[in-house]
Amino acid sequence: MADAAVIDSRTLYLRLLRYVHPYRRTFAISLLSMVLLACTEPILPALLKPLLDGSFIEQDAGARLTVPGLLVLLFLFRGGITYASDVSVNWVAQKVVLDLRQQMFRNLVMLPSAYFDTTNSSVLISKLSFDVAQVAQAATRGVTVLVKDSLAVLGLFCYMLYLNWMLSLTVLIIVPVVGLVILSASRRLRVMSQKVQHSMGAITEVAQETIDCHKAVKIYHGRDYETGRFYRAADENRKFTMKIATVSAANVPIIQALMAVVLAAVTYLAATLSVAGELTIGDFVAFFTAMTLLLPPIKRITGINEHLQRGLAAAQSVFSLIDEAPEPDSGARYCKRAHGDIEYENVSLAYEPRLSPALHGISVKIEAGETIALVGPSGSGKSSFANLLPRFYHPSRGRILLDGVDIADLSLDALRRNIALVTQEVLLFNDSVRNNIAYGAMREASAAAIQRAVEAAHVSDFIATMPEGLDTLIGENGVRLSGGQRQRLAIARAILKDAPLLILDEATSSLDSISEQHIQAALDTLRRGRTCIIIAHRLSTIESADRIIVLKHGKIEEIGTHDELLRCHGTYARLHRLQFKSHAAAIEMHPRRGDETAKIKKTMQE
Repeated sequence: MADAAVIDSRTLYLRLLRYVHPYRRTFAISLLSMVLLACTEPILPALLKPLLDGSFIEQDAGARLTVPGLLVLLFLFRGGITYASDVSVNWVAQKVVLDLRQQMFRNLVMLPSAYFDTTNSSVLISKLSFDVAQVAQAATRGVTVLVKDSLAVLGLFCYMLYLNWMLSLTVLIIVPVVGLVILSASRRLRVMSQKVQHSMGAITEVAQETIDCHKAVKIYHGRDYETGRFYRAADENRKFTMKIATVSAANVPIIQALMAVVLAAVTYLAATLSVAGELTIGDFVAFFTAMTLLLPPIKRITGINEHLQRGLAAAQSVFSLIDEAPEPDSGARYCKRAHGDIEYENVSLAYEPRLSPALHGISVKIEAGETIALVGPSGSGKSSFANLLPRFYHPSRGRILLDGVDIADLSLDALRRNIALVTQEVLLFNDSVRNNIAYGAMREASAAAIQRAVEAAHVSDFIATMPEGLDTLIGENGVRLSGGQRQRLAIARAILKDAPLLILDEATSSLDSISEQHIQAALDTLRRGRTCIIIAHRLSTIESADRIIVLKHGKIEEIGTHDELLRCHGTYARLHRLQFKSHAAAIEMHPRRGDETAKIKKTMQE
């Protein structure tokens, strides 16, 4: 992962600030407001000097009226610019977070399949939700404190120098000590903040898995186990958060104790100067007030370190996703609609160098319009064979040709526009039936085209029972539908796309016998004039395929038609015999399926 290496704070912060540049005008307003606000800090102690010396000592009636009025105006002015500063800086920060989220998600959908194979989805969700939100701390409070409070401290200290340089130098002694305290705390806070983010990913992972697998948790009595997992992940997060709180909380009292020592020294020295007649009451109160006003901004400057380090750690996590290389798309050729000739030339595929190849030396030609079925035991390479065609993965060796052109030379957009896919694990969205069928580039499909796809996939029979028909929401991943209904929706989507290449990965696995007959008829219609690759475990669904490829250990073991392979008495014949024996035994247990039983017995006899 790209976030494994620690990036220095300056580099991270400068990169983060580049996202502020598009909103520089609003940001300039916030900065100007902060500068004005910081400039008003020394005014309050400056007004106390004429108020005390003029009103109480010199008995100046003008000072008694003027100074209180100026104080009211001062706080009204400060209130107005504080509002402008806070609103503008938060607006910029939220726009930055929005841009970061958008850029993260834009890159996320372009990442290669191999990235998702090795990265937990909960970690990605945590980056998009939790980590990016932490960046706002660095973009808002960080800027506010570093600009406003730093200038306030500078302005107050300059005024203190103006009043009495000797007292001011006494206060200045604390600065290097405070700097060392902040520096030592920064390193620990950065490390702990990264651990908090990782622990948040663990919490999200446990919660997501438990929600997704809630039925298994209930039926296998996994509640205590999952509760324990969640507690351990949450407790880990608590420990790291407490370490941050401990380090951050220790900063403030240490610095305040140092300030108290300096305050005591200043008070003693000021009293000595007053006795010597070198310091008036107004001077002392103004100086003491300015020094007291130094405490809140210094406290915020030391406290911001926690939020700043959290934000920088989050920024590193965010940028690691943004910097992930998208799936390679070096192809520049475009084809509007492929004819459908496919050729695998000595193709091998290894997902990782240290693992044995999933495919080894695959060579086969598939004619346009031909239906090819892939069969074989689990792990034989059927899905790997199909996943190479849309370039979800890239061959380790060899090449794949489409109409005589290496698919690596085609742009991903051009290649995938020619492929429709229906997987065993149906992927639906929390949207309407209509939008799940007319998805993505098919959004503009006409109502008539959608209706034809609905009827061809036999979706219309259960849509008629829905309260809002095609506009009915189906819930997360179609949770309100049965497995067969979800699969028919996926088939309708493929029918609507009308692509010349069709990949069916157990497209009828979740259907009952009656629905399967309907869908088989629809698929037979869909396959006409298209090149079709079918991954099948139920051999009854692929008997009519033009050719059947039997894979074993990533190699082609047999190729032929259904009848040819049965006569060979090889792997396919053995799989066919075992599967139909199992099927026949199951049907014998259900006498109502007499017609189907007779059909199977007849098939076995033949």
